[in-house]
Amino acid sequence: MPITAVEKNTDELTLTITADFAVSRRRLWDAYSDPRQIERFWGPPEYPATFHRHDMASGGLTLYSMTGPEGDTHYGFWEYVSVEEPASFDVVDGFCDADGERSADLPTMRMIYRFEETAEGSRLVARTFFNSAEELEQLLEMGMEEGTRAAMGQIDAVVADTERFAAERGTTVQPLTETTVRLARIVAGTPEQVWRAHHDPDQLRRWMLGPDGWSLTRCELPEELGSYHYEWTSDADERFGFTGEITEARPPVREVTTERLAGTDGPTTTNVLTLTPLDGTTLVTLHITYPDVEARDQVLETGMADGLEDSYARLEREVLAG
Repeated sequence: MPITAVEKNTDELTLTITADFAVSRRRLWDAYSDPRQIERFWGPPEYPATFHRHDMASGGLTLYSMTGPEGDTHYGFWEYVSVEEPASFDVVDGFCDADGERSADLPTMRMIYRFEETAEGSRLVARTFFNSAEELEQLLEMGMEEGTRAAMGQIDAVVADTERFAAERGTTVQPLTETTVRLARIVAGTPEQVWRAHHDPDQLRRWMLGPDGWSLTRCELPEELGSYHYEWTSDADERFGFTGEITEARPPVREVTTERLAGTDGPTTTNVLTLTPLDGTTLVTLHITYPDVEARDQVLETGMADGLEDSYARLEREVLAG
């Protein structure tokens, strides 16, 4: 058990949990910043978590759910006040529904996580600030302390699992719900470099080429928000493309777009691109929301993950390596 101290201060309305780990501070930080890793320990074992959004940057937002043994699902959010990689993050924490609408009946809390280096590895100090003594007692009665102990008891296994962490460098596909899928790939570059590679037409033409024998022949992007259009042409003069709207952009952290096959009426997907700095690399996550489960499965069966893997490998080789 990594937890070394639990301190409840009823005068300052705080609960402070200290835990020590035999890994570097950077490794521990990455376990919290990578949605694929934090969802392996955030919920207690009987309430596993799924992170539907995890923009770990100042002004960002995390949305997650925990599902119990009876199929009951509970949703929560973090609103980031500040992030100082890899030393600390400060969030407003609270409860919400599946759409992210915040609960009017349950309190919010302020949480500050500090990551420190020690002679044996690293230390995590997690301090929660409550708004009143009543709210502190309410959340403790709901099992907050026991749940946190059970969740943190799983971190050691996650941070020690370096083989799985390394193996996940390739593109992975994980269905999150019946209509949403998360694709993830660790890319050897900074978030700024990877963001530029996704938005500079000259760079895009060097790596986002599609299958063998195809090239990106049309690449129209707005400066910020607005319409875009991609089109690929094969050596046999076959063509296909995608159009849509960039509806949200926060370089180099997050971008939201709609997408549909050019020249058709749909179906339209919503794609959320998130870039997260890991140790000397960038985790690229793409959340895709389909109109229904049939559309989701139909697209996944096309081998899109293999195509993305080829493209990101080319990105590293042809753009970022230079």
